[in-house]
Amino acid sequence: MVAASDHLPRFTPTEYLEWEERQELRYEYVYGEVYAMTGGTLNHSQIAVNFTTIVRNHLRGKGCKVFNSDAKLEVLESNLYLYADLSVTCDERDRNNTKFISYPCLIAEVLSPSTEAYDRGNKFALYRRSISLQEYVLVGTQQMVVEIYRRNERGKWELTAYNAGEEIELESIDLKFSIEQLFEDIIFESESDESSMDR
Repeated sequence: MVAASDHLPRFTPTEYLEWEERQELRYEYVYGEVYAMTGGTLNHSQIAVNFTTIVRNHLRGKGCKVFNSDAKLEVLESNLYLYADLSVTCDERDRNNTKFISYPCLIAEVLSPSTEAYDRGNKFALYRRSISLQEYVLVGTQQMVVEIYRRNERGKWELTAYNAGEEIELESIDLKFSIEQLFEDIIFESESDESSMDR
């Protein structure tokens, strides 16, 4: 996400939805302001594809929907419309929605240097307003690390971190897989630097 465009007016949610349909870029909507979404690196894209593929294959035929970064998320009663790198809804109330989903159980963001602070801080705070969200996943792009925030039975968020050689568990969709699957075909910058020195 980049800063709000100064020349754009503040929108109501209805005005935003109508306006964004006519735009070439995607824009998040936060309390009346719109923010353009930025592109990512090759690692960012590959990890997002890997993650979406793993989740989609697991949920096939189970009544859930899996979305990539083109899908809009509505945070109910909060005047928020956001985009995530991956989102999952298994709620019947989202079954026939065509514009956005409102009841995600799982949201994931693939981190990049330009958005990491936002994804960890303000964006997570916005996502926490979702009444249906059970897990929020942050995936590194510069090293093999995954952090999962889970809402416990008291409504508090607990962090579990995963590193190389470990098995990731997504309780919200009853899925376990090795972290190496998520980082398949990923070349980290340090590895790239080492291979160029060997030439």
